[in-house]
Formats: sequence, structure tokens, C-alpha cells
Amino acid sequence: MQFSLQDSEYIELNNLLKVTGLCDSGGMAKQLIADGQVSVDGQVELRKRCKIRKGQVVEYAGTTITVC
Repeated sequence: MQFSLQDSEYIELNNLLKVTGLCDSGGMAKQLIADGQVSVDGQVELRKRCKIRKGQVVEYAGTTITVC
């Protein structure tokens, strides 16, 4: 899946999971991140508000999101 930042410089990781529909709520996204279930560029990411920028790849539950 691809996600376009459009006019923004970045999107916070928890918001990315929410707006792409991988999580029903921001609270659920935060919990999944805290549990170590989300990776950014192949590394487990535990920071809920990690800034995701163009070119980064986020993975969760077998789904890959490429940010462009």
C-alpha cells in the first residue's frame, strides 16, 4: 500500500496506522506500537509519535505501507 504525504513534511506513526485503516482508533494504534508490533524501515519502532517521512516503509500485521 502507498500513502502520500501530499503537503506535509511527515505524519506521526500512530496517525498513519489510523488513517490507512490498519487500526480502528488512535488508542489501538498506540497500543500496537507499544507492544512492538510495528516496524519502520525493518526495525521495531516503539515511539508512538515517530515522524514518518517520504521514502520510509512501515510494516504491521503483514501489511507494508510505503510513504511517498
